[in-house]
Amino acid sequence: MHFTKEQYEEERKSFRWDIPEDYNIASVVDSHARSRPDRPCVVWESERGEKRTLTWSELSELSARFSAVLIGLGVGKGDPVMHLLPRLPKTFVVQIGTFKAGGVAVPCTEMLRPKEIIYRAQVSGAKVIVAHTSTADQVEEAWRKRPLEHRILIGGKRPGWISFEEALNKAAPAKPVPLSVQDPMTINFTSGTTGNPKPVMHSHRWMFCHSRVTARYWWAASPNDFIWATTAPGWAKWYWSPLGVGLTCGATQFTYYGRFDPERYLDILSRYPITKLCATPTEYRMIVAHVPNLSSFREKLKLTDALSAGEPLNAEVIDTFRAALGVTIRDGYGQTESVCLVCNYPGLPVKPGSMGVPTPGPEATVIDGAGNPVPAGGIGEIAVPVGNPGIFDGYWKDPQLTAQVLSGRWYRTGDLARVDEEGYLFFEGRADDIILSAGYRIGPFEVEDALVSHPAVAEAAVVGSPHPERGEIVKAFVILSSGFEPSEELVRELQEHVKRVTAPYKYPREIKFVEELPKTASGKIKRAELRRRERERKRGIA
Repeated sequence: MHFTKEQYEEERKSFRWDIPEDYNIASVVDSHARSRPDRPCVVWESERGEKRTLTWSELSELSARFSAVLIGLGVGKGDPVMHLLPRLPKTFVVQIGTFKAGGVAVPCTEMLRPKEIIYRAQVSGAKVIVAHTSTADQVEEAWRKRPLEHRILIGGKRPGWISFEEALNKAAPAKPVPLSVQDPMTINFTSGTTGNPKPVMHSHRWMFCHSRVTARYWWAASPNDFIWATTAPGWAKWYWSPLGVGLTCGATQFTYYGRFDPERYLDILSRYPITKLCATPTEYRMIVAHVPNLSSFREKLKLTDALSAGEPLNAEVIDTFRAALGVTIRDGYGQTESVCLVCNYPGLPVKPGSMGVPTPGPEATVIDGAGNPVPAGGIGEIAVPVGNPGIFDGYWKDPQLTAQVLSGRWYRTGDLARVDEEGYLFFEGRADDIILSAGYRIGPFEVEDALVSHPAVAEAAVVGSPHPERGEIVKAFVILSSGFEPSEELVRELQEHVKRVTAPYKYPREIKFVEELPKTASGKIKRAELRRRERERKRGIA
């Protein structure tokens, strides 16, 4: 569905949640299996050329078998089960099987190190972990310091592990444990950009809210779509899209198990009738930068929609992608704690650099420090009314931390945005990322966006650096594109470029060329780490 401005306004006015009391994603999968048993649910391909198609009926039956395995191990309603899995058809079986057993999924990215696995096991209280052979070594090392009761291994055999394949073959399908929309579903850990990752707890309501908001207003998805979200199972975004969109609306979805390669991604899009793609800004940037013949793929693709999430996407990438393939990349915004809060709707004009407009339902609002909506042209924090179904239930078994963020009128996201006269939001950075320089409030993203629009800049991060007169100055850390070398002349060229692209007072007074930037496991820049280094460096100079 494509929205006109009038339809969008009408949807906001008439929106009702109407959440069924017995809604849960496991029963939704079984419903799809009854209505379309032989239709592909997951189409999978690996980097090595392996292929597998999982139908709705197969997912329903195999997940019922895996729930029997978990129940046999003592997993009951509300018990956490850790998942440390790559993009596999069996990952869907494990996830839905966990819910059918009444368990609570604890998604873990494959990139976790042993101490991070231990941390998640301790915080969640999980007694069972399901891992793949590719992640088993990390689990083995963590196990020596923090044993769980049971380890289940996919794709191989190891001493002390339960073979997923053998256990599944022996199990008879179990009857699903009755679940309500209020029962806990997942413990998703945040990226940890400002401290230890927080255990965000969602109930099964989360999937219903994704079906009502994320799937409808951002994806515009239907059962007839063939979707591809490039995210991995350890992230909340997996629950946003492969589960929250693909499984809830009954679409067929593609999953790729392999390393990112721009040409390979275009090859996949050419060979499969994928209608909707959701990728990261980095992936889009690399596709645009490293596929010189991008327009030659235009006639080969069935793509109608391209979505981007994780951080704002630079305007020039959107323009290049649209010119080459005829599809406008549409940003969407939300958090581990929420559904899609802001997006560029299909049909509405996409403004360069904008996150879009608030989605119906969550009622996201940009507020000032006193909790009042900011006027057009103002900058404030994106917030959602406490009690709104579109946000999380709280932090897992941490009432004190939950009360800190959910006891007032607003759940404050910590993300700052500027609002224009038409209600479009423009990301300005994290609340603690704002740079205060000589009385100016400067958001880092606009400066970063200006920098990466220069051909010499592959990636940039901007923070405030302490200054005796200005309080802070804008400092940029820049990774150069291939073919460019650091020089004072290039520093001046980049400074003048930023002055031309954005307000001159925002230009970086210091630029440092670096080989890499500190990032979280999900790829988000750790600006807090860069700020800390700057403070320590300046103290050392003083």
